[in-house]
Amino acid sequence: MTQLEEIKQVEASARTLYTESEVEQAIERMAQEISEHLAESNPLLLCVLNGGIVIAGKLLTRLRFPLQLDAIKVSRYHATTRGSHMQWKLTPSTPIACRTVLIVDDILDEGITLAAVRDYCMAEGAESVHIATLIDKRIGRAKPCRADFTGLATDNFYLFGYGMDYKDYLRNAAGIYACQEFPAR
Repeated sequence: MTQLEEIKQVEASARTLYTESEVEQAIERMAQEISEHLAESNPLLLCVLNGGIVIAGKLLTRLRFPLQLDAIKVSRYHATTRGSHMQWKLTPSTPIACRTVLIVDDILDEGITLAAVRDYCMAEGAESVHIATLIDKRIGRAKPCRADFTGLATDNFYLFGYGMDYKDYLRNAAGIYACQEFPAR
């Protein structure tokens, strides 16, 4: 089976957890909560690439207050379905010192990557760090960080859509889907 055939098979057999409409409603609610808490703080929105790009873009148009945008890229999956060593690929060019930072990512899974990004921001002198994720996955054990703003929650399935990927594909799926062949990690 080719890689593209595998991707198509995974997509065809996936179970819809949240429709596009349900996800968009959750993003709208997240934007309102973020606005209530951070509108007056001159925040730096820090998009975690690649997964956070969709949710960051969707939030940006709904956050109607001054903010700056930058990105950070840290990977643990390397086009696979299992996390491994952390690889730092891009750090922000905007100074973080004395800033309120809002880290935006697609999913709070095990929390290892987001905790590392949070710690990086604190080490760079951030005044405060907040985390926003579209999905908070219930994994049945403690995580090294928590999200301050969450759109939706799921059980422990391997997910794709709205930025989440299956082997670097399917990030563009309009909805949140659970892969049938990966019931949990």
